[in-house]
Amino acid sequence: MKNSEQENSLVIYGRQVVLESIQSGRTIDRLLFIEQDHVEGSAKKILTLAKEKHIQIKFISRDRMNQLSDNGKHQGVLAYIAAHAYATLEEIFEKAEKKNEPPFILVLDGIEDPHNLGAIMRTAYSAGVHGIIIPKNRAVSLTATVAKTSAGAIEYISVCKVTNIVRTMKILKEKGLWITGSDVKGTSMYDVDFKGSIALVIGSEGKGMGQLVKEKCDFIASIPMKGEIGSLNASVAAGILMYEAVRQRG
Repeated sequence: MKNSEQENSLVIYGRQVVLESIQSGRTIDRLLFIEQDHVEGSAKKILTLAKEKHIQIKFISRDRMNQLSDNGKHQGVLAYIAAHAYATLEEIFEKAEKKNEPPFILVLDGIEDPHNLGAIMRTAYSAGVHGIIIPKNRAVSLTATVAKTSAGAIEYISVCKVTNIVRTMKILKEKGLWITGSDVKGTSMYDVDFKGSIALVIGSEGKGMGQLVKEKCDFIASIPMKGEIGSLNASVAAGILMYEAVRQRG
């Protein structure tokens, strides 16, 4: 996957992800299908929509499709789309304002696994999070794997990429948000107030939040743990904390 088109485009595959990308209005540069006599089911729906929107369509061999998707679960469909547009911080606040809700923002401090980011995005969208903030460096961006793992949520959840997480946290505070970090040594999440305008910080896999990030948090929440396992996967922990916030926020 070294040609210029692939380097400058985001490659997504799998019927649900491609279908939601087309339905959401994303610009599709080219759509690829595996050569076959009949296109049926959701693949037929994708093909019909693509023709309606005048998207370039090409049929290729299964071997070629496997190569382009790195032998992923492409389900016979692959699309090239322009690199995903990131939202601005203001756009995230505007989304909360339009919904007449106090801002609920997720800050990811160095998530490196694309599967974790995709899973977090899917849960965040379902939990009503208005936007996600990720750092520019030393963290995963919106890749094809993230898109696939998010199962379509990448089309709907706003993601803002920033140069400096600590500086952005300061801006969030200036806008009236209370910031809660996550750490095993924090206060039980049941005793932390997640109502009102909040930002929830999830640390990186293994290392957790950076020291400077932790120092800028107003509160530190922990997930009650029983047994000998001392920590949870980042996406699982994020999901539990987000839904505690959902419970409290009504």
